[in-house]
Amino acid sequence: MVEVKLGSGELSRLLAEMNAAGGFPISILTDRHGFPIASAAAPGQDADRQSAVVALVQKTAIQVQEQLGMAQTDEISVYDANGQRLVCRPFKANEHDLILAVLVSDRNQSYRRLTTKAVQTIRRLWRL
Repeated sequence: MVEVKLGSGELSRLLAEMNAAGGFPISILTDRHGFPIASAAAPGQDADRQSAVVALVQKTAIQVQEQLGMAQTDEISVYDANGQRLVCRPFKANEHDLILAVLVSDRNQSYRRLTTKAVQTIRRLWRL
């Protein structure tokens, strides 16, 4: 499990701001094993369940990388028939493997700029 030097409350606030700006119902920051570090969720959303799904998605991505000889994954998206998607953005922060996962409710909803900004902020905060 990753040890966080800054308060997870600060990370949760960052995720809540990203959710509000993007209209995301839930976002979660996990370590590479899917253990939750911080989350922000609308009422009725289950951060623990989402972190478990993120862990499964990450395991699948690692298997694909190893079997196909691919580089580290930049993004993994899982869509449902209604256009809702779970976006997982693996990244490193201060030598720790982390995953930012966001539930995007609408297939036409943009998310990349907001998640990139959040990843950059998390990397900056993690160095403190």
